[in-house]
Amino acid sequence: MPKIALVDDDRNILTSVSMTLEAEGYNVATYTDGASGLEGLTNDRPDLAILDIKMPRMDGMELLRRLRQKSDVPVIFLTSKDEEIDELFGLKMGADDFITKPFSQRLLVERVKAVLRRAAAPKETSPAPANGEDSGVRSSIERGALIMDQERHTCTWKGQRVTLTVTEFLILLALAQRPGVVKSRNALMDAAYDDQVYVDDRTIDSHIKRLRKKFKSVDQAFDMIETLYGVGYRFKEQ
Repeated sequence: MPKIALVDDDRNILTSVSMTLEAEGYNVATYTDGASGLEGLTNDRPDLAILDIKMPRMDGMELLRRLRQKSDVPVIFLTSKDEEIDELFGLKMGADDFITKPFSQRLLVERVKAVLRRAAAPKETSPAPANGEDSGVRSSIERGALIMDQERHTCTWKGQRVTLTVTEFLILLALAQRPGVVKSRNALMDAAYDDQVYVDDRTIDSHIKRLRKKFKSVDQAFDMIETLYGVGYRFKEQ
């Protein structure tokens, strides 16, 4: 079963959430602060990390920032703050989902399942049709200088590796599969999120902004993701 890392300074949450996740069959590793969490996640990569935002020694935002320098592991934030700025900032840094305290254990389990399904989705490929027609689903796609390997969850631009979170990968994949075709925010939500997870337009905008920033870090001239204001986004035809 998938391994989940839980980082929170509240031992009651560590105990209750661990018991709930273990009852669902997950393997759970717990850490009581951001510094020990970073060391644990780096040395023993989990399939999913659940991070509290407010912690001693290193808060969740800083932990995610450092984690994203070396890992694209899916991340769910736990936060006691119900403020949009925290959520948007976390999404820009590469978080995959947010849960506001207090939360029900059942909600957490459903969110965990949803993120893990999205993480596994790029690895699912369809067999080639018997009539030889293109099924539209491949293990990898090439769009000019862009190469995305769904089985390995890797992405390169002009031969340089671009590390993407699961959500970023799925959004870019949805755009790149049909260059020139405009994808609405709702269509991108459907491509990247489970039906049980609600996100608003600003969430997609934050992911697009982060995608552009990551590609510009390897190629300052990158301009392949176009915005059509009031409509959506598209991957530029070449």
